[in-house]
Amino acid sequence: MNEVLQGPETRQDIEALLPGETSILQLQRSLRKPRVLLSIFLSLLVTVLTVFALVPLFSVIFMLFYRGGSNLSASNFWSLPPAPFEEGGGFGNALVGTLVMVGVAGLISVPFGILAAVFLAELGPNSRTATVVRFCAKVLSGFPSILAGVFAYGAVVMLMGGFSAWAGGVALSILMLPIVMLTAEEAIRMVPSKMREASIGMGATHTQTVIRILLPTAMPSILTGVMLAIARAAGETAPLLFTALFSNYWVVTNNQLDLHQPTASMAVLIYNFSGVPFENQVQLCWSASLVLVLMVLVVNLAGKSFSVRTPQR
Repeated sequence: MNEVLQGPETRQDIEALLPGETSILQLQRSLRKPRVLLSIFLSLLVTVLTVFALVPLFSVIFMLFYRGGSNLSASNFWSLPPAPFEEGGGFGNALVGTLVMVGVAGLISVPFGILAAVFLAELGPNSRTATVVRFCAKVLSGFPSILAGVFAYGAVVMLMGGFSAWAGGVALSILMLPIVMLTAEEAIRMVPSKMREASIGMGATHTQTVIRILLPTAMPSILTGVMLAIARAAGETAPLLFTALFSNYWVVTNNQLDLHQPTASMAVLIYNFSGVPFENQVQLCWSASLVLVLMVLVVNLAGKSFSVRTPQR
C-alpha cells in the first residue's frame, strides 16, 4: 500500500477523491502531532494509575491467602472460638450466625423490596408517592451502616430487652432493602413492552401480567440485585455491634434455632480478634477474613451469572 501511495499520480488521484481541500498528508498519523502525543501520554498515565490502584487490592488478597490459608482447617468450620492462650478453635458459630442473620434480613427485605419495585415500575411509576419512595430509596442506599444499627437498637433491642439475631436481621434488612428495590424496579422496566401488550391482548388482567409475565421474565435481574444486597450485608460490622453483639455459643441449641439471644457473626469476630495480643485468636481472625472474602466473592459471582440472563428490550 505504501508503494502505491508513493506514486505522484496515485496520490493526486486519491487527493482528488477527498472532500474539500483535505490532503492525504493531513490524514496520516504522526507521533510528532501534539494531540497524538497527548493521547499516548494519557493512555500511559491511566495504565500506571490502574496498576497502582490494583496493588493494594492484590496485596490484601495475597496476605489473606498467605496468613489465613496457612491456618485454615476443616475443624475451624464446626468449632467454637478459642479462649486466650487456647490452641485450636474455630468460627463455626460465627459462620452459622452470619447465615442466619442474613437469611432473616433477606426474608424481610426481599418481599417488601419486590412489592415496592412493582409499584414503582408498573402501578404508579409517575405518581408523587413513587417519586418520594424512589428518592428515599436512593438516599437509603448511601445510608451509613452504623446508623442502621442505631435505629435497630432503638426499635428492636430496647423493645425486646436484649441483643438478638432478630435485631441484627432487621438492621441488615435496612441496608438490603434499597438495593433490592432499585434493581428490581429496573429489572421490571427492562421487560420488553411487547410481552406486556401480548399478555393484555390475550385477556390477562394487570395483576396476572405482573405475576405470570413480568416477574418471571425479570427474575434473573432481580436475583442479581438480591445477591448484591446479600454480599453487602454479609460483610457489615457496625450494625451488628449495636444489635446482635457477639456470643461464644451456637445460635442453635437443642436442635432449635434461638433468635432471641446475642449471636456471633464473622465480621464482628474479625473485629474482636484483630486487636487482641493472643496469637491464636489473631490467626483465627485471618482465617475468618479469608472465608468471609470468599463467601462475598461467591455471592457476587452468582449474581453475575444471573445477570447474563437479563432480558433485552
